[in-house]
Amino acid sequence: MASRKMLSFKRAIVFAVFFLTAFILLRRSHTNANDPEPFRKPPPKPADASSQHAGAKHDPSTTSYTTEADTFSKDKPVPAQKALQDMSKMSLYDKLAYQYPYDVETKFPAYIWQTWKWTPASGEFAFRDQEASWTMQHPGFVHEVITDQVAVHLMRLLYASVPEVLEAYNALPQPVLKADFFRYLILLARGGIYSDIDTYAIRSALEWIPDSVPKESIGLVIGIEADPDRPDWKDWYSRRIQFCQWTIQAKPGHPVLRDIVTRITQETLKRKREGLFVSKEKSVVEFTGPAVWTDTIFDYFNDPRYFDMRAGQGNITYLNFTGIEAPKKVGDVVVLPITSFSPGVQQMGAKDYDDPMAFVKHDFEGTWKPESERHIGEN
Repeated sequence: MASRKMLSFKRAIVFAVFFLTAFILLRRSHTNANDPEPFRKPPPKPADASSQHAGAKHDPSTTSYTTEADTFSKDKPVPAQKALQDMSKMSLYDKLAYQYPYDVETKFPAYIWQTWKWTPASGEFAFRDQEASWTMQHPGFVHEVITDQVAVHLMRLLYASVPEVLEAYNALPQPVLKADFFRYLILLARGGIYSDIDTYAIRSALEWIPDSVPKESIGLVIGIEADPDRPDWKDWYSRRIQFCQWTIQAKPGHPVLRDIVTRITQETLKRKREGLFVSKEKSVVEFTGPAVWTDTIFDYFNDPRYFDMRAGQGNITYLNFTGIEAPKKVGDVVVLPITSFSPGVQQMGAKDYDDPMAFVKHDFEGTWKPESERHIGEN
């Protein structure tokens, strides 16, 4: 009996030594100096960040574009987190500014946004050549053709914190109104390029801004749609100089986009209360189309909040842009001549498609008409 107890005691000693040795070895294997720490550190900066970007910094032909993921690798201090504010006390304009702040020094997001009833994967998609031209001219860009059904949910996602905008979007009675409103909303929230589905990209957006203009000083690129230098221009166009909105490039949060979203939202809710939505085509141009777009841009050019009006020679008007044949910079906006987004129209000084300033060809398919062919924003 004593021998059995002695044997059990020896076994206990052996097992204790075994487990203690195993425990020590296990600890050593997990305390290697090369192992990561329990909390992940931020990635270190490159040894010479300036040399990595030297080409882009000193070569004016290099346009700065980025996707959202790239913004975290920018070599500048991370701003402090903003305290949450009570948006219910803000004006609509201030709500949009708070939700989507503007920073002109950021890069143009590498997005291309288009909308249509079907995606390119559908057999009923009829704009394959046009859609493919944007992808071919912009390798590396995120190119999205948003279907009408997806657009509704995307707006709910992006503007959930600004219910007035969603109410206005859903209240618009015509597909063309929703299509117009969508382009301003997506650019305000995400930036990039919006272009109608019936447009061809002749040249890459990397070539749109002149080499002499620093890309970090530009937040909006627009083109002239119409420059009717004739006495009866009012019979044909809404404005003496009319900026096109079938193709727009912007950085998110730009004040022009913030302003036009505010205008359309407020006007829509007003008409909803009055129960009156005018359905004539001209009202579309004035309500959400190139007329109100043009007015918003000129108001921005003459807004003392953004421009020092004392240094100028009066208000900026159509006279500053009529007949231009080269890009013109006004503040943080580049205005392209009529040839850039309207080549080949054979009027108003527009040159042909092979001109060096021809960037986008518009087929003028009127993709928003008739209603049976366009249903953006319907549930």
